[in-house]
Amino acid sequence: MGEKISEAELVVMEALWEQSPLTANDVADRVIAARDWSAQTVKTLLSRLMAKDVIAADQDGRRFLYRPLVAREDYVASESGRLVNRLFGGRVSPLVAQLASQDQLSDDDIAELEAILKGLKS
Repeated sequence: MGEKISEAELVVMEALWEQSPLTANDVADRVIAARDWSAQTVKTLLSRLMAKDVIAADQDGRRFLYRPLVAREDYVASESGRLVNRLFGGRVSPLVAQLASQDQLSDDDIAELEAILKGLKS
C-alpha cells in the first residue's frame, strides 16, 4: 500500500469492506450515526480515498458506486507489518511480550497463539 489510511478514512473503508458497491449516501447512512459526521464529510473522505487509489467509483446514471481496490486482509497485513517494523524492529515476539506484560492477552488469545505456533512448528 502507498499512502497511509487515516482513522476517519478507515471508518469509510470498513463500510465498503462490509458491503460494496455503495453510493456516497449509502456509506453516509452506515457511518454518520456512529460518528456524528455530515454527508459532506463522508464525501470528502471518499474523495481522499480515491486520491490514494484505495477505492474506485463507477458511474451508475447520475450517481457513483464506490468499491474498495484494497482487500481488508491486505490492508491489515500491511498495517501490521508497519507497526511491527516501526515499534519493534520487525520482530513480533516483543509485541506479544508487550501485550502480555500489560495483561492484554486473554486465555483465549493465549490458546489461539499456542495453536498458531504449534501449527507453524509442524
